[in-house]
This record gives sequence, structure tokens and C-alpha cells, in this order.
Amino acid sequence: MWGQHLILDLGDCDREAIKDPNRIRRFSSDLVDAIDMKAFGDPVLEHFATHDPQASGYTLVQLIETSNITAHFAEQSGDVYLDVFSCRAFPEEKAIAVCEKYFAPRHIKRTSLMRGAQRTPAINAA
Repeated sequence: MWGQHLILDLGDCDREAIKDPNRIRRFSSDLVDAIDMKAFGDPVLEHFATHDPQASGYTLVQLIETSNITAHFAEQSGDVYLDVFSCRAFPEEKAIAVCEKYFAPRHIKRTSLMRGAQRTPAINAA
């Protein structure tokens, strides 16, 4: 196994919370602490897609020493799409608890993957 990948789709979150850049930054810091990781620099947080209300919202990228955390906060739907990938194991339930604390989702879809490249010969497409 190379790494653990947690994918969370958080549905119908607190819309004010997912529009608040300061709250999202605090969420990022608390998430890193909760899963016992170390942030590599400050989070990158940008507001994107203002031309498209359905897609508009903040996107978060937080590098961690073992890989990364990314999220998109869809303002109109109130949904959050979060990925946590690390080559070191982490407690997924703690990550979910931080999401619940900050964004109060009504629905959570969880996908857990164990990542690792197959050690088979590459297929020659030529």
C-alpha cells in the first residue's frame, strides 16, 4: 500500500459556514491536528467559478508532509467535496468529526481507498 485516501461528499451543509474563509482556514488547521498530520505551509484558499453560481465557492489546498488535503465548497448547493490523501495512516472518524463540527452536513457519503500502483509492465499504446 502506498497511501490512504478518504473521499467525503458532505451534503446540505451550513451555507454560511462554507462561505466563510476564516472558518474554512480554522477547519483546515483543526483537521490537520485531528488526524495527527503536519501542515506544510499555509493553506491555499481561493474563491472560484463566480461566473457559474452552481459551481461557485472556495477551494482549499493544504499540503501536509505526507501528501495533501483538498476541498471544494459549493455555495449554492451547500455541498462540500473533501479529499484527504496520506502515505501515513490516519483516523478517518476523526476527520469526519471535524467536518461535522464545522459544516453540519445533513448527509455524508464516504469512500475509503487504499492506494498503490500495480507492479505490472506498462501497456505500450503505440
